[in-house]
Amino acid sequence: MTAASTGPGDLDAASSAPLHPAAREVLLAALDRGYADPRRLHRAGREARLLLDNAREATADALGVRPDEVTFTPSGTHAVHLGLLGLVRGSRRGDGVVHSAVEHSAVRHAVAWGARGDEVGVTGDGRVDAGDLVRGAIAPGTGVVALQTANHEVGTVQDVGDLELPDDVPLFTDACASMGRLPLPDGWAAAAGSAHKWGGPAGVGVLLVRKRARWRNPFPGDDRVDERSTGFENVPAVLAAAASLQAVVAERDEVNARQHELVDVVRRRVTAEVPDVEVVGDPDRRLPHLVTFSCLYVDGEALVTELDRRGFGIASGSACTASTLIPSHVLEAMGVLTHGNVRLSLQRGTTRADVDAFCDALPGVVAEIRSRVGL
Repeated sequence: MTAASTGPGDLDAASSAPLHPAAREVLLAALDRGYADPRRLHRAGREARLLLDNAREATADALGVRPDEVTFTPSGTHAVHLGLLGLVRGSRRGDGVVHSAVEHSAVRHAVAWGARGDEVGVTGDGRVDAGDLVRGAIAPGTGVVALQTANHEVGTVQDVGDLELPDDVPLFTDACASMGRLPLPDGWAAAAGSAHKWGGPAGVGVLLVRKRARWRNPFPGDDRVDERSTGFENVPAVLAAAASLQAVVAERDEVNARQHELVDVVRRRVTAEVPDVEVVGDPDRRLPHLVTFSCLYVDGEALVTELDRRGFGIASGSACTASTLIPSHVLEAMGVLTHGNVRLSLQRGTTRADVDAFCDALPGVVAEIRSRVGL
């Protein structure tokens, strides 16, 4: 069984990765066995329940948590909303949420909908000051601290496990960009992940809630056994997501080392070969497969279009706001260029030749776009 086909110019794995071979194989096998309601007592229901329990145990094993701390949701976004707002509702201190200025829009929208937000600024490489978060945590009315494990846009990894928060202020971490690719940090009460970002099927999110966390469902519940349940699980999909997560964790040391070197190539060549460019994000403490840079005097959407014509699929700006042409709030918070932005995120099979082909094409594309405006 082979992976979903991707061209050598497909460099947008951060938004969604193709199905991992392990996911494809398990998904096809489970479609005929996992259709039934896993809460039913008949044979088909029991078989679906067995598959669901296997998926939960495999996911827990891959992430180093307990099986009863794992809940499958319809998306990573829903896992973020459920995890964060559940901690807010369970808090005894108040509904305030202290969070970094570079949190994903899913976190920001959740706070705007069901809490009071207190935003903490970041440095130019996207890193938040732990002291600022702790000071916000001890303020009256603060119920939760939210800090992403790694940034979706620039790749900067935060020091989540080093936060020394008050015992009654839980930490929520959005791990959607890093789950599977990096080990989970310590110290969180709830965490969220998204299967399609590690090569599982789309439509599967993972919510982790520590056993002793004060968490209450912020949304209307149903009659499922799991208090965090969001309805009828897609059993074949969650089983495939668990299989791909196990495979990604097993191979990540080798894949991460190779991708880290390839991203270093991009960072060096872009800086050396493209005039007026700014590579952003922490150069070392970062996701291994992702690099972001901004080109002065260039429109990001024009870069996406012209590179696509040459066979290169890349992203520009925020993955969640690119369609609205709104400048990235992450780049604004970092104080870096928000226009002419390019985000590359390497696939499992991306090679040095693929990276060099992109770097060979980029200077000419940038020069052509600039020439259109007389530069």
